[in-house]
Amino acid sequence: MPTNAVALLILSFFIQLLALPQTLAETNIFSEGTKYLYPEILKDEAVTRLIDLGKVSDAHGFLERTFQSPASVRAGNLIQEWMEDAGLRTWLDQMGNVHGRIEGMNPSEKALLIGSHLDTVIDAGMYDGALGIITAISALKVLNITRRIGRLRRPVEVIAFSDEEGVRFQSTFLGSAAIAGVLPVSTLHVQDKSGVTVQGALKINSIDATEENLLQLKYDPKSVWGYIEVHIEQGPVLETAGFPLGVVKGIAGQTRLRVTVKGSQGHAGTVPMKLRQDPMAAAAELIVLLESLCKQPDEYLSYDGQCMDSTVQSLAGSLVCTVGEISTWPSASNVIPGQVTFTIDIRAMDDLGREAIIYEMSNRMYQICDRRSVFCHIDRKHDANAVICDQGLSSDLKSAGYAALKRLTGENPDDVPVLMSGAGHDAMAMSHLTKVAMLFVRCRGGISHSPAEHVSDDDIWAAGVAVLAFIETHIN
Repeated sequence: MPTNAVALLILSFFIQLLALPQTLAETNIFSEGTKYLYPEILKDEAVTRLIDLGKVSDAHGFLERTFQSPASVRAGNLIQEWMEDAGLRTWLDQMGNVHGRIEGMNPSEKALLIGSHLDTVIDAGMYDGALGIITAISALKVLNITRRIGRLRRPVEVIAFSDEEGVRFQSTFLGSAAIAGVLPVSTLHVQDKSGVTVQGALKINSIDATEENLLQLKYDPKSVWGYIEVHIEQGPVLETAGFPLGVVKGIAGQTRLRVTVKGSQGHAGTVPMKLRQDPMAAAAELIVLLESLCKQPDEYLSYDGQCMDSTVQSLAGSLVCTVGEISTWPSASNVIPGQVTFTIDIRAMDDLGREAIIYEMSNRMYQICDRRSVFCHIDRKHDANAVICDQGLSSDLKSAGYAALKRLTGENPDDVPVLMSGAGHDAMAMSHLTKVAMLFVRCRGGISHSPAEHVSDDDIWAAGVAVLAFIETHIN
Protein backbone atom coordinates (compact mmCIF):
# COMPACT_ATOMS: atom_id res chain seq x y z
CA MET A 1 0.00 0.00 0.00
CA PRO A 2 1.42 3.48 -0.89
CA THR A 3 2.74 5.54 2.01
CA ASN A 4 0.22 8.35 1.39
CA ALA A 5 -2.70 5.90 1.50
CA VAL A 6 -1.50 4.49 4.81
CA ALA A 7 -1.19 7.97 6.25
CA LEU A 8 -4.72 8.85 5.11
CA LEU A 9 -6.08 5.65 6.63
CA ILE A 10 -4.42 6.36 9.98
CA LEU A 11 -5.66 9.96 9.90
CA SER A 12 -9.19 8.79 9.12
CA PHE A 13 -9.06 6.34 12.06
CA PHE A 14 -8.07 9.07 14.53
CA ILE A 15 -10.74 11.44 13.21
CA GLN A 16 -13.39 8.76 13.83
CA LEU A 17 -11.92 8.07 17.27
CA LEU A 18 -12.15 11.76 18.21
CA ALA A 19 -15.74 11.86 16.98
CA LEU A 20 -16.78 8.81 19.02
CA PRO A 21 -17.98 10.75 22.14
CA GLN A 22 -20.25 12.90 19.98
CA THR A 23 -21.52 9.80 18.16
CA LEU A 24 -22.34 8.14 21.47
CA ALA A 25 -23.97 11.33 22.71
CA GLU A 26 -26.26 11.38 19.70
CA THR A 27 -27.14 7.69 19.91
CA ASN A 28 -30.72 6.98 20.90
CA ILE A 29 -30.11 5.09 24.15
CA PHE A 30 -33.21 2.99 23.53
CA SER A 31 -32.22 1.85 20.05
CA GLU A 32 -31.81 -1.88 19.55
CA GLY A 33 -28.63 -3.34 21.03
CA THR A 34 -27.50 -0.36 23.14
CA LYS A 35 -27.01 -0.66 26.88
CA TYR A 36 -26.65 2.96 27.95
CA LEU A 37 -29.07 2.90 30.88
CA TYR A 38 -27.07 5.37 33.00
CA PRO A 39 -27.44 3.60 36.37
CA GLU A 40 -25.06 6.12 37.95
CA ILE A 41 -27.69 8.85 37.37
CA LEU A 42 -31.07 7.16 37.02
CA LYS A 43 -30.41 4.76 39.90
CA ASP A 44 -27.48 5.57 42.19
CA GLU A 45 -27.74 9.36 42.18
CA ALA A 46 -31.55 9.29 42.19
CA VAL A 47 -31.57 7.04 45.28
CA THR A 48 -29.00 9.25 47.03
CA ARG A 49 -31.04 12.35 46.31
CA LEU A 50 -34.22 10.75 47.63
CA ILE A 51 -32.38 9.88 50.83
CA ASP A 52 -30.96 13.40 51.10
CA LEU A 53 -34.39 14.94 50.56
CA GLY A 54 -35.86 12.53 53.11
CA LYS A 55 -33.55 14.03 55.76
CA VAL A 56 -34.94 17.54 55.21
CA SER A 57 -37.55 17.71 57.94
CA ASP A 58 -39.07 20.14 60.44
CA ALA A 59 -39.25 17.37 63.04
CA HIS A 60 -36.62 15.35 64.86
CA GLY A 61 -36.95 11.60 64.45
CA PHE A 62 -39.53 11.62 61.65
CA LEU A 63 -40.20 13.29 58.30
CA GLU A 64 -42.49 16.31 58.26
CA ARG A 65 -42.40 19.01 55.59
CA THR A 66 -45.49 21.19 55.24
CA PHE A 67 -46.30 24.19 53.08
CA GLN A 68 -43.68 26.97 53.40
CA SER A 69 -42.16 25.50 56.57
CA PRO A 70 -38.39 25.96 57.06
CA ALA A 71 -37.77 22.40 55.86
CA SER A 72 -40.00 22.96 52.83
CA VAL A 73 -37.93 25.97 51.84
CA ARG A 74 -34.66 24.03 52.28
CA ALA A 75 -36.06 21.16 50.20
CA GLY A 76 -37.06 23.60 47.45
CA ASN A 77 -33.57 25.09 47.39
CA LEU A 78 -32.05 21.63 47.10
CA ILE A 79 -34.38 20.67 44.26
CA GLN A 80 -33.56 23.93 42.50
CA GLU A 81 -29.83 23.09 42.69
CA TRP A 82 -30.47 19.67 41.16
CA MET A 83 -32.54 21.21 38.38
CA GLU A 84 -29.69 23.57 37.52
CA ASP A 85 -27.27 20.63 37.62
CA ALA A 86 -29.44 19.05 34.91
CA GLY A 87 -29.09 22.14 32.72
CA LEU A 88 -32.50 23.66 33.48
CA ARG A 89 -33.40 27.32 33.92
CA THR A 90 -35.03 27.64 37.34
CA TRP A 91 -37.31 29.98 39.26
CA LEU A 92 -39.63 30.12 42.27
CA ASP A 93 -43.19 31.35 41.78
CA GLN A 94 -45.57 33.22 44.11
CA MET A 95 -47.05 30.00 45.51
CA GLY A 96 -43.63 28.53 46.34
CA ASN A 97 -43.56 26.09 43.41
CA VAL A 98 -40.06 25.32 42.12
CA HIS A 99 -39.72 25.29 38.30
CA GLY A 100 -36.97 23.97 36.03
CA ARG A 101 -37.34 24.38 32.26
CA ILE A 102 -35.47 23.68 29.04
CA GLU A 103 -36.78 25.41 25.92
CA GLY A 104 -35.49 22.91 23.35
CA MET A 105 -35.38 23.73 19.65
CA ASN A 106 -38.80 25.42 19.50
CA PRO A 107 -39.47 27.63 22.56
CA SER A 108 -42.84 28.68 21.12
CA GLU A 109 -44.10 25.08 20.99
CA LYS A 110 -46.50 23.78 23.64
CA ALA A 111 -44.61 22.53 26.69
CA LEU A 112 -44.58 19.10 28.30
CA LEU A 113 -44.97 19.52 32.06
CA ILE A 114 -43.70 16.87 34.50
CA GLY A 115 -44.27 17.25 38.22
CA SER A 116 -45.11 16.10 41.70
CA HIS A 117 -45.05 17.58 45.20
CA LEU A 118 -42.26 18.37 47.66
CA ASP A 119 -44.41 18.55 50.81
CA THR A 120 -45.18 15.55 53.04
CA VAL A 121 -47.66 14.33 55.59
CA ILE A 122 -46.61 14.06 59.24
CA ASP A 123 -44.38 11.04 59.97
CA ALA A 124 -44.03 10.49 56.24
CA GLY A 125 -42.09 8.22 53.93
CA MET A 126 -39.44 9.69 51.64
CA TYR A 127 -40.83 8.59 48.25
CA ASP A 128 -44.32 10.12 48.15
CA GLY A 129 -44.05 13.14 45.83
CA ALA A 130 -40.25 13.27 45.83
CA LEU A 131 -39.93 10.24 43.53
CA GLY A 132 -41.75 12.00 40.68
CA ILE A 133 -39.56 15.10 40.97
CA ILE A 134 -36.24 13.24 41.17
CA THR A 135 -36.93 10.84 38.28
CA ALA A 136 -37.85 13.75 36.00
CA ILE A 137 -34.70 15.72 36.90
CA SER A 138 -32.54 12.61 36.47
CA ALA A 139 -33.95 11.86 33.02
CA LEU A 140 -33.26 15.40 31.83
CA LYS A 141 -29.77 15.25 33.30
CA VAL A 142 -29.05 12.22 31.11
CA LEU A 143 -30.16 14.19 28.07
CA ASN A 144 -28.00 17.08 29.20
CA ILE A 145 -24.78 15.10 29.61
CA THR A 146 -25.37 13.37 26.27
CA ARG A 147 -25.78 16.84 24.70
CA ARG A 148 -29.22 16.09 23.35
CA ILE A 149 -31.32 18.22 25.70
CA GLY A 150 -31.20 21.10 23.23
CA ARG A 151 -32.66 18.86 20.52
CA LEU A 152 -36.03 18.54 22.24
CA ARG A 153 -38.67 19.64 19.76
CA ARG A 154 -40.78 21.21 22.51
CA PRO A 155 -40.05 22.80 25.91
CA VAL A 156 -40.00 20.48 28.91
CA GLU A 157 -40.67 21.84 32.38
CA VAL A 158 -40.35 20.08 35.73
CA ILE A 159 -42.44 21.51 38.58
CA ALA A 160 -41.97 20.65 42.26
CA PHE A 161 -45.34 21.69 43.68
CA SER A 162 -45.24 23.37 47.09
CA ASP A 163 -48.31 21.68 48.57
CA GLU A 164 -50.39 18.67 47.64
CA GLU A 165 -51.08 17.00 51.00
CA GLY A 166 -52.93 19.96 52.54
CA VAL A 167 -51.57 19.24 56.03
CA ARG A 168 -50.94 22.79 57.21
CA PHE A 169 -53.96 24.61 55.78
CA GLN A 170 -56.34 21.69 55.18
CA SER A 171 -56.59 22.74 51.54
CA THR A 172 -55.02 20.31 49.08
CA PHE A 173 -53.25 21.10 45.80
CA LEU A 174 -52.23 24.66 46.70
CA GLY A 175 -49.29 24.51 44.30
CA SER A 176 -50.77 22.72 41.30
CA ALA A 177 -54.21 24.34 41.61
CA ALA A 178 -52.55 27.77 41.34
CA ILE A 179 -50.77 26.72 38.13
CA ALA A 180 -54.00 25.24 36.75
CA GLY A 181 -55.93 28.39 37.64
CA VAL A 182 -58.49 26.71 39.90
CA LEU A 183 -57.25 27.95 43.28
CA PRO A 184 -59.69 30.54 44.71
CA VAL A 185 -57.97 33.80 45.65
CA SER A 186 -59.74 33.52 49.02
CA THR A 187 -57.34 30.67 49.81
CA LEU A 188 -54.67 33.28 50.56
CA HIS A 189 -56.61 34.19 53.70
CA VAL A 190 -57.11 30.65 55.03
CA GLN A 191 -55.43 30.21 58.43
CA ASP A 192 -53.46 27.35 59.94
CA LYS A 193 -53.87 26.23 63.56
CA SER A 194 -51.58 29.05 64.70
CA GLY A 195 -53.57 31.73 62.91
CA VAL A 196 -51.00 32.24 60.13
CA THR A 197 -52.59 32.71 56.70
CA VAL A 198 -51.38 31.20 53.44
CA GLN A 199 -50.39 34.70 52.37
CA GLY A 200 -48.59 35.25 55.67
CA ALA A 201 -46.65 31.99 55.39
CA LEU A 202 -45.43 33.01 51.94
CA LYS A 203 -44.53 36.50 53.15
CA ILE A 204 -42.36 35.05 55.94
CA ASN A 205 -40.27 33.51 53.14
CA SER A 206 -40.13 36.78 51.18
CA ILE A 207 -42.76 35.74 48.65
CA ASP A 208 -45.26 38.48 47.89
CA ALA A 209 -48.48 36.62 47.13
CA THR A 210 -51.35 38.95 46.31
CA GLU A 211 -54.71 38.11 44.81
CA GLU A 212 -53.57 39.72 41.57
CA ASN A 213 -50.35 37.78 41.10
CA LEU A 214 -52.07 34.56 42.22
CA LEU A 215 -54.39 34.92 39.23
CA GLN A 216 -51.35 35.57 37.02
CA LEU A 217 -49.82 32.22 38.02
CA LYS A 218 -52.29 30.36 35.82
CA TYR A 219 -50.65 28.86 32.73
CA ASP A 220 -52.23 29.54 29.37
CA PRO A 221 -53.76 26.22 28.24
CA LYS A 222 -52.58 27.04 24.70
CA SER A 223 -48.96 26.96 25.94
CA VAL A 224 -49.16 23.46 27.46
CA TRP A 225 -49.05 20.18 25.52
CA GLY A 226 -49.68 17.82 28.45
CA TYR A 227 -48.74 16.82 31.98
CA ILE A 228 -47.32 13.54 33.29
CA GLU A 229 -46.60 12.49 36.86
CA VAL A 230 -44.62 9.61 38.30
CA HIS A 231 -45.75 8.51 41.77
CA ILE A 232 -45.50 5.55 44.07
CA GLU A 233 -48.64 3.45 43.86
CA GLN A 234 -49.48 3.74 47.58
CA GLY A 235 -51.24 0.41 47.29
CA PRO A 236 -50.46 -3.32 46.82
CA VAL A 237 -51.72 -3.97 43.27
CA LEU A 238 -48.39 -3.78 41.41
CA GLU A 239 -46.54 -5.78 44.05
CA THR A 240 -49.21 -8.47 44.01
CA ALA A 241 -49.06 -8.64 40.21
CA GLY A 242 -45.25 -8.69 40.22
CA PHE A 243 -44.76 -5.52 38.12
CA PRO A 244 -42.52 -2.54 38.96
CA LEU A 245 -44.51 -0.07 36.84
CA GLY A 246 -48.14 0.53 35.98
CA VAL A 247 -50.14 3.13 34.07
CA VAL A 248 -53.04 4.95 35.75
CA LYS A 249 -56.34 5.07 33.87
CA GLY A 250 -58.10 7.37 36.32
CA ILE A 251 -58.09 9.01 39.77
CA ALA A 252 -60.99 8.65 42.19
CA GLY A 253 -63.06 11.69 43.07
CA GLN A 254 -62.88 12.86 46.66
CA THR A 255 -64.97 14.71 49.22
CA ARG A 256 -63.82 15.76 52.68
CA LEU A 257 -66.39 16.54 55.34
CA ARG A 258 -66.22 17.84 58.89
CA VAL A 259 -69.02 16.66 61.17
CA THR A 260 -69.81 18.55 64.37
CA VAL A 261 -72.05 16.95 66.99
CA LYS A 262 -73.19 19.08 69.95
CA GLY A 263 -74.89 17.71 73.04
CA SER A 264 -75.27 18.55 76.70
CA GLN A 265 -72.03 18.77 78.68
CA GLY A 266 -72.25 17.25 82.15
CA HIS A 267 -70.62 15.41 85.04
CA ALA A 268 -69.71 11.82 84.21
CA GLY A 269 -70.95 10.52 87.55
CA THR A 270 -74.12 12.51 88.24
CA VAL A 271 -76.12 12.57 84.98
CA PRO A 272 -78.32 9.45 84.63
CA MET A 273 -77.87 7.48 81.42
CA LYS A 274 -81.47 8.00 80.30
CA LEU A 275 -81.16 11.78 80.59
CA ARG A 276 -77.89 12.22 78.71
CA GLN A 277 -77.48 14.00 75.39
CA ASP A 278 -74.04 12.55 74.74
CA PRO A 279 -72.43 13.72 71.47
CA MET A 280 -69.70 11.08 71.79
CA ALA A 281 -72.16 8.19 71.72
CA ALA A 282 -73.98 9.84 68.82
CA ALA A 283 -70.71 10.32 66.93
CA ALA A 284 -69.88 6.66 67.46
CA GLU A 285 -73.18 5.62 65.90
CA LEU A 286 -72.62 8.00 62.98
CA ILE A 287 -69.19 6.52 62.31
CA VAL A 288 -70.51 2.95 62.37
CA LEU A 289 -73.26 4.04 59.96
CA LEU A 290 -70.62 5.42 57.60
CA GLU A 291 -68.66 2.17 57.68
CA SER A 292 -71.74 0.06 56.95
CA LEU A 293 -72.92 2.30 54.14
CA CYS A 294 -69.53 2.29 52.40
CA LYS A 295 -69.01 -1.45 52.80
CA GLN A 296 -72.43 -2.30 51.35
CA PRO A 297 -73.73 0.70 49.37
CA ASP A 298 -76.26 -1.44 47.49
CA GLU A 299 -78.16 -2.06 50.73
CA TYR A 300 -78.61 1.66 51.39
CA LEU A 301 -79.02 3.31 47.99
CA SER A 302 -82.32 3.24 46.16
CA TYR A 303 -82.55 2.59 42.41
CA ASP A 304 -84.10 5.64 40.81
CA GLY A 305 -83.25 8.35 38.32
CA GLN A 306 -80.37 9.51 40.48
CA CYS A 307 -78.81 6.16 41.23
CA MET A 308 -78.72 3.58 38.50
CA ASP A 309 -77.53 -0.01 38.73
CA SER A 310 -74.23 0.83 36.98
CA THR A 311 -73.52 3.51 39.59
CA VAL A 312 -73.99 1.08 42.46
CA GLN A 313 -71.75 -1.46 40.73
CA SER A 314 -69.08 1.19 40.26
CA LEU A 315 -69.26 2.12 43.94
CA ALA A 316 -68.89 -1.50 44.99
CA GLY A 317 -65.50 -1.57 43.29
CA SER A 318 -64.07 1.84 44.19
CA LEU A 319 -65.88 3.40 47.18
CA VAL A 320 -63.80 3.97 50.32
CA CYS A 321 -64.71 6.03 53.40
CA THR A 322 -62.46 7.01 56.30
CA VAL A 323 -62.73 8.88 59.58
CA GLY A 324 -59.29 10.38 60.06
CA GLU A 325 -59.59 12.91 62.90
CA ILE A 326 -61.76 13.08 65.99
CA SER A 327 -61.73 15.56 68.86
CA THR A 328 -63.87 16.30 71.89
CA TRP A 329 -64.52 19.37 74.04
CA PRO A 330 -63.82 19.43 76.86
CA SER A 331 -61.56 16.41 76.74
CA ALA A 332 -61.54 14.97 80.24
CA SER A 333 -62.13 11.50 81.66
CA ASN A 334 -64.83 12.60 84.13
CA VAL A 335 -66.87 14.85 81.83
CA ILE A 336 -69.60 14.11 79.30
CA PRO A 337 -68.29 16.17 76.35
CA GLY A 338 -70.35 19.02 74.98
CA GLN A 339 -69.05 18.69 71.45
CA VAL A 340 -67.44 16.11 69.20
CA THR A 341 -65.91 16.87 65.81
CA PHE A 342 -64.66 14.34 63.28
CA THR A 343 -63.61 14.29 59.64
CA ILE A 344 -64.83 12.06 56.83
CA ASP A 345 -62.95 11.27 53.61
CA ILE A 346 -65.08 9.73 50.83
CA ARG A 347 -63.58 8.57 47.51
CA ALA A 348 -65.06 6.88 44.45
CA MET A 349 -64.50 6.74 40.69
CA ASP A 350 -68.16 7.53 40.03
CA ASP A 351 -68.90 11.18 40.90
CA LEU A 352 -72.67 10.69 40.78
CA GLY A 353 -72.36 7.69 43.07
CA ARG A 354 -70.19 9.67 45.50
CA GLU A 355 -72.84 12.37 45.66
CA ALA A 356 -75.52 9.73 46.23
CA ILE A 357 -73.52 8.33 49.15
CA ILE A 358 -73.11 11.79 50.69
CA TYR A 359 -76.82 12.50 50.29
CA GLU A 360 -77.90 9.20 51.85
CA MET A 361 -75.31 9.42 54.61
CA SER A 362 -76.30 12.99 55.52
CA ASN A 363 -80.00 12.16 55.75
CA ARG A 364 -79.40 9.14 57.97
CA MET A 365 -76.94 11.03 60.17
CA TYR A 366 -79.40 13.85 60.78
CA GLN A 367 -82.07 11.27 61.67
CA ILE A 368 -79.73 9.67 64.22
CA CYS A 369 -78.93 13.05 65.75
CA ASP A 370 -82.64 13.93 65.99
CA ARG A 371 -83.38 10.62 67.69
CA ARG A 372 -80.59 11.23 70.20
CA SER A 373 -81.60 14.89 70.77
CA VAL A 374 -78.20 16.27 69.74
CA PHE A 375 -77.34 18.90 67.16
CA CYS A 376 -75.47 17.78 64.05
CA HIS A 377 -73.81 19.85 61.33
CA ILE A 378 -72.00 18.52 58.23
CA ASP A 379 -69.59 20.90 56.52
CA ARG A 380 -68.08 20.14 53.08
CA LYS A 381 -64.41 21.14 53.19
CA HIS A 382 -63.08 19.81 49.90
CA ASP A 383 -64.38 18.36 46.63
CA ALA A 384 -62.52 16.98 43.65
CA ASN A 385 -64.19 15.18 40.77
CA ALA A 386 -62.78 11.95 39.41
CA VAL A 387 -60.23 12.34 36.63
CA ILE A 388 -59.91 10.06 33.61
CA CYS A 389 -56.38 10.09 32.20
CA ASP A 390 -55.86 10.94 28.54
CA GLN A 391 -55.82 7.79 26.40
CA GLY A 392 -53.15 8.96 23.96
CA LEU A 393 -50.80 10.27 26.62
CA SER A 394 -51.33 7.15 28.73
CA SER A 395 -50.62 4.94 25.73
CA ASP A 396 -47.31 6.76 25.14
CA LEU A 397 -46.43 6.45 28.82
CA LYS A 398 -47.31 2.76 28.76
CA SER A 399 -45.04 2.24 25.74
CA ALA A 400 -42.24 4.03 27.59
CA GLY A 401 -42.74 1.78 30.61
CA TYR A 402 -42.66 -1.28 28.37
CA ALA A 403 -39.46 -0.07 26.67
CA ALA A 404 -37.83 0.55 30.04
CA LEU A 405 -38.62 -2.92 31.39
CA LYS A 406 -37.46 -4.54 28.15
CA ARG A 407 -34.17 -2.65 28.21
CA LEU A 408 -33.53 -3.42 31.87
CA THR A 409 -34.36 -7.12 31.70
CA GLY A 410 -33.31 -7.88 28.13
CA GLU A 411 -36.62 -9.67 27.64
CA ASN A 412 -40.06 -8.79 26.36
CA PRO A 413 -42.12 -8.11 29.50
CA ASP A 414 -45.76 -8.92 29.92
CA ASP A 415 -48.07 -6.02 29.23
CA VAL A 416 -47.65 -3.06 31.61
CA PRO A 417 -50.64 -3.11 34.03
CA VAL A 418 -53.33 -0.43 33.94
CA LEU A 419 -54.91 0.46 37.28
CA MET A 420 -56.97 3.04 39.13
CA SER A 421 -55.71 5.49 41.72
CA GLY A 422 -57.63 5.75 44.96
CA ALA A 423 -55.33 8.53 46.16
CA GLY A 424 -55.52 12.12 44.97
CA HIS A 425 -52.56 13.58 43.06
CA ASP A 426 -51.49 16.88 41.53
CA ALA A 427 -52.65 15.45 38.20
CA MET A 428 -56.22 16.03 39.45
CA ALA A 429 -55.65 19.79 39.62
CA MET A 430 -53.59 19.85 36.43
CA SER A 431 -56.41 18.12 34.52
CA HIS A 432 -58.22 21.48 34.61
CA LEU A 433 -55.34 22.90 32.55
CA THR A 434 -54.34 20.12 30.15
CA LYS A 435 -54.46 16.40 29.38
CA VAL A 436 -52.78 14.27 32.05
CA ALA A 437 -51.28 10.81 32.51
CA MET A 438 -49.62 9.02 35.42
CA LEU A 439 -47.07 6.26 35.91
CA PHE A 440 -47.23 4.29 39.17
CA VAL A 441 -44.17 2.70 40.74
CA ARG A 442 -44.38 -0.40 42.95
CA CYS A 443 -43.97 0.14 46.69
CA ARG A 444 -43.25 -2.55 49.26
CA GLY A 445 -46.37 -3.87 50.97
CA GLY A 446 -48.43 -1.11 49.37
CA ILE A 447 -47.48 1.04 52.39
CA SER A 448 -47.44 4.84 52.11
CA HIS A 449 -47.78 7.90 54.36
CA SER A 450 -45.52 6.02 56.76
CA PRO A 451 -41.79 5.71 57.52
CA ALA A 452 -42.15 2.11 56.29
CA GLU A 453 -42.82 3.43 52.77
CA HIS A 454 -40.22 1.90 50.43
CA VAL A 455 -39.38 1.64 46.74
CA SER A 456 -36.49 -0.60 45.67
CA ASP A 457 -33.44 0.91 43.97
CA ASP A 458 -34.14 -1.11 40.83
CA ASP A 459 -37.73 0.10 40.63
CA ILE A 460 -36.51 3.71 40.97
CA TRP A 461 -34.16 2.96 38.08
CA ALA A 462 -37.01 1.50 36.02
CA ALA A 463 -39.08 4.63 36.62
CA GLY A 464 -36.20 6.86 35.57
CA VAL A 465 -35.59 4.87 32.39
CA ALA A 466 -39.32 5.05 31.58
CA VAL A 467 -39.41 8.84 32.00
CA LEU A 468 -36.33 9.14 29.81
CA ALA A 469 -37.94 6.90 27.19
CA PHE A 470 -41.05 9.07 27.24
CA ILE A 471 -39.09 12.32 26.86
CA GLU A 472 -37.05 10.68 24.08
CA THR A 473 -40.15 10.69 21.91
CA HIS A 474 -39.95 14.50 21.92
CA ILE A 475 -36.43 14.67 20.53
CA ASN A 476 -36.20 15.90 16.96
